[in-house]
This record gives sequence, structure tokens and C-alpha cells, in this order.
Amino acid sequence: MGISGFEGFEKRLELHFSGDDPVNDLGLRLLDFQSLEKVLHTVQCTVVSAVGNRYFDAYVLSESSLFVYPSKIIIKTCGTTQLLKSIHPLIHHANLLGFYLSGCKYSRGSFIFPQAQPFPHSSFKEEVLYIESNLPTNLAYRKASIMPSISSPSHAWHIFIATSHHHHNSDHSCSLQALTSSLKCSSSLYTIEVCMTELNRVMARKFFRLPGDQKSGDAAGREMTEATGIWDINPNALICDFAFDPCGYSMNGMDNDKYSTIHVTPEEGYSYASFECVGSIYEDRDDIVKVLKKVVQVFRPGTMSVAISCNKSSIYHDDVWTSIANGLEPFGLKCRSCTMDDFPASGAILFQTFTSRRK
Repeated sequence: MGISGFEGFEKRLELHFSGDDPVNDLGLRLLDFQSLEKVLHTVQCTVVSAVGNRYFDAYVLSESSLFVYPSKIIIKTCGTTQLLKSIHPLIHHANLLGFYLSGCKYSRGSFIFPQAQPFPHSSFKEEVLYIESNLPTNLAYRKASIMPSISSPSHAWHIFIATSHHHHNSDHSCSLQALTSSLKCSSSLYTIEVCMTELNRVMARKFFRLPGDQKSGDAAGREMTEATGIWDINPNALICDFAFDPCGYSMNGMDNDKYSTIHVTPEEGYSYASFECVGSIYEDRDDIVKVLKKVVQVFRPGTMSVAISCNKSSIYHDDVWTSIANGLEPFGLKCRSCTMDDFPASGAILFQTFTSRRK
């Protein structure tokens, strides 16, 4: 809990590993639950719900989400968690399984309550120094960037990526996602990270539980998923959802080897929601816009940012930013800024910010 309220903006860490996997291609999924719990304890969060399929395991956390693939781990935490303290133990556990780190990506927006963040998250400079102190020397290609928002400083995008020039991942699911893999990857798939503030009050109230509610977090979460229309964002996904008491909501979606996740802090004055997805379901820019439209309909934010990770060619040739801006304008959101940054051996990040036209 921050000084003035709960910090909704998440910190997101993605680690890619390489190595031989002789046990049914399970890879990092062989990490035992007790080891994961110890890592999460270091970060200062816990598992509240979990689900898995043949491709990966998804955990809803007390502060956001964790995804474990055979050769990739994604962990996303909000509040005053110390996410970066998971780097060292995760690398250690992976090494014990015969895997070594081949790529690292860290991203976040600008905290609503930065003064409440503990070490090593008190500044982006401090975060970068901490990350680099925990990375092996083979990750030679490194870059940190703050992508600004002209109209909304609270939605500036902080991004750090490190990779090896030998970065190659044999995990099929990871190749499909093409997040921070080498530019040798020819796919034009995207990872979309959406941050929303100033949620519509009526929509935000749907993420409060009724006083005296005796339902479990899973049961209450299922009701919120259905009542808000979140289930319709990707009807094909298996959803693992959880409602917090007295308010707040998290969900992970699994659609074969693709994940999606939503987290909501609905309190007035610092309301926040995030949406993230990745996968081949978004085969072109029209599909991306359709998904973002559904997200906007659920939350009706006053301010919103969209960060898309992809290979460089897809950004230049598809004019993705134009399609998104045109698609969201009928919902009262005007694109106020659009920036792009290239990252060595990793691709590019496109970052757009939107605010209500009445502002």
C-alpha cells in the first residue's frame, strides 16, 4: 500500500532462457512450486489461483501475474512489490535445470505514488543499475529508454532490454510470441501492454464486492468477468479470475500457447486497469484494433497508453499506430503522442498515449 493509495501500475519482467531439455520439453515448468513460492516471497506477493495447459502455467498473484513457459518466465507485479529481486533466484533455479539466461526485458509506466516504491524501484536509473548487476556478461546488447508522453507524464513508458547476439529460443510458444527474440524471427506478431487510468465510475464500481459477500475470490471473480464483459475480449480463452476484498480484480487467460491478463484497481482518485496479450490471434492490425475496442468498452478510461513490442518491419509496414488511433477515436479517445524506439537484436517498441477528447 502506497502513501496515498494502492499503486496500480505494474512492473513487468520477462526472462528468456536457452538450454537442452531432456524431460518432455517441460523446461522451466519443472521448477517446483515451493521454489516459485520462495521467489514470490522475496518479491512480496503470493499465489492466489493457478491454471495450466500443455504449453504453459499461469498464476494469479496477490499482486498481478506469473507465467511460466518451458524457456521463458513473465512476472508482473503491482503495489510496492520488489519485482527485480526475483532476477537472481530465477536465474539460479534455471541454472540448476541446465538453462542459462539469453534475454531480459523490463517495462513499466510511471508510478502514481513513486515516493512509496522501495529499493530497487525508487527510480528508473536505480532499477537499470540493479538489473545490470544481476545479468550475466553474455547479454552484451543492452539498452534502457524512457519513452515520453507529451500530454500525460504519468503514462511515460520505461523499458530496458538486454539480449545475447546468440539469442535464439527453441521453445515453439516463445517463438510464436516473438517478444524480445532476435530480429532473425520473421513473424510480425505483437505483445500489447495497455495501461488505463481515470476509469469510468460506473464501470469501476463493478469491481467492488458487495458488503458481507461470503463468496470465494474465485467465485466473485467469475461473476465480475461475466458482468463486465471481460469474457468477450477473447471468448476462446480459458479464464482464471480472482476478485479481491473489498475491491480489485485479476485474471489470466489461456488460449493454447497464448496468454492474456487483466488487473484492476478501481478506487476513486487512483483508479487503474491494465490489459496485456500476445499471440497469433492478432494476425493483422484490424484484429489488434478490435481487441483494444473491447478493452476500452469494459473500462472507458479517461487516459490510456498502448505499448506494442514487435519486430521493426511490422511497425513500419503495417502503420499499426494509425489504425489504433483511428479505431479508438470513436470511443472519445484522441491520440496525443506516438513514439517508437529500436532495441539492438530485439526489434522495436511503439508507444502511444490517448486522452479523452474533452481534455
